[in-house]
Amino acid sequence: MTVPHHALEITLIRPLSPAALHRAARVLPIAANHDATRVMALVHAKTSYQAVRRLRRHLASRLPIDVITTHYPDTDHKILLNVDLPSAAHAVLTDAARRAAQPPEVFVEKALHRALAAYADQETDRLGLAVRQLLADANPAHLLSAVGHALTRLPESPTP
Repeated sequence: MTVPHHALEITLIRPLSPAALHRAARVLPIAANHDATRVMALVHAKTSYQAVRRLRRHLASRLPIDVITTHYPDTDHKILLNVDLPSAAHAVLTDAARRAAQPPEVFVEKALHRALAAYADQETDRLGLAVRQLLADANPAHLLSAVGHALTRLPESPTP
């Protein structure tokens, strides 16, 4: 039986120094992004949950870990999000989940979905307003041409 590898991304509270990155890489093979605020690791484990626990156990004392996520979706097309909450925040979350008659994981998942949906609606409204403002001052054909031109140009700098 082969044990799968899980690609995990670590979001750090602060950038890593080269020395800290080197020390952590002695424990698990890792690679950092250009500013050392995100780190990728490949972890052996049967499940993504076990991989995250193993990663946190091996690196939590060496890295200022904020969030761990699976880099690829699972068979249900979901990304695992692992946040180490302070005990007071965990207690509040657990209490809110209990009052909602849901397991904490389900409560957080639904809250995140609601927040992301609200953000998507706000972003759609913001962009709609910006387009309406542009259309008030521009010919629609010229605006469409400008948008097409902007979309086909290479970005000047990489996006996060």
